[in-house]
Amino acid sequence: MSSSPGSSIKIAEAKKARIDIIPLIDVIFFLLATFVLFTLSLNKIQSMQVNLPQASASAPKDLEDTSVTIQLSDGDAAYWNKELISLAEVAPRLANYKANTPSARVLVTGDDRARYGDVIKVLDDVRLAGIATVTIETAYRGSGR
Repeated sequence: MSSSPGSSIKIAEAKKARIDIIPLIDVIFFLLATFVLFTLSLNKIQSMQVNLPQASASAPKDLEDTSVTIQLSDGDAAYWNKELISLAEVAPRLANYKANTPSARVLVTGDDRARYGDVIKVLDDVRLAGIATVTIETAYRGSGR
């Protein structure tokens, strides 16, 4: 049997190699899932038991809020718990407050007209009075509030 040259070319074109990637994708997903599960098993969650306080209907007398709010405004104006005082009165009041209150706490705030230097002076007065618990409010508050 003799074959013509044209027929052998047609047979060679029909037998072209083809790469099937679906099994390769399956293997890659299997390796990815194995890697993820192995990585998750390495993380050990460490925790500790915390006993949180329970809420009560009324606060005991010794935990009564005795904190002081000092709000600064423009010029020489300051507010001691909504009472208008001069900036010079802050230091003596802080010393008296520290002497009469065992757990002294101070909140320092200012309105939109307060000067930065006045805030620093009041913070220095609080430190010199020996009060360790100081909070600085950064939210806007109107004068005397």
